[in-house]
Amino acid sequence: MLLANALEGRRIVLGSASPRRRELLAGLGLEFTVEATPGTPETYSPDLKPEEVPLALAGSKSENFHRPLAPEEILITADTVVICGNDILGKPAGREDAARMLRRLSGRIHSVVTGVCLRDTVHRQAFSCTSEVEFKPLTDEEIYYYIDRYKPFDKAGGYGIQEWIGHIGITSIRGSYFNIVGLPVQRLYTALAGFIGL
Repeated sequence: MLLANALEGRRIVLGSASPRRRELLAGLGLEFTVEATPGTPETYSPDLKPEEVPLALAGSKSENFHRPLAPEEILITADTVVICGNDILGKPAGREDAARMLRRLSGRIHSVVTGVCLRDTVHRQAFSCTSEVEFKPLTDEEIYYYIDRYKPFDKAGGYGIQEWIGHIGITSIRGSYFNIVGLPVQRLYTALAGFIGL
């Protein structure tokens, strides 16, 4: 049975304001609504390994959802981080911070990890997905051209793979492309099927 048919009578709620996640989830052909919870603190234990952080943040977003879930609802929350070496590169604070991040990623391989949490009134399930991305060496001219035109201040690591910098700068990807955009939709589709016992 197709997942869309099996979900009849259930209501999927995407707990994210990200337009990219909204577009990716829509690509699965499932009906859903969007309800972001503004002001959810993105804090986590310093004892966590960098690759564990997105799962913790996705869980926190789920638990801090702004209202109780109805019995038929399934809430999806997610968080994506860029990891270079042992450091998490979050959303840049401004132009120079974005440039610093892109210089750090230039000519190197880094990881993009997305944590996803599914929850209803009874069950909770979470998973994470990792992709590896390699950038060619980037010039300052390329870096500032991208930052000034695309203003990637809402993106972890200071870049969006689907934008100009990804087109001209990324030499290889290992793992899910969609995970790098912000939601590992194939894994999510499989997880949702398991979540409802399909």
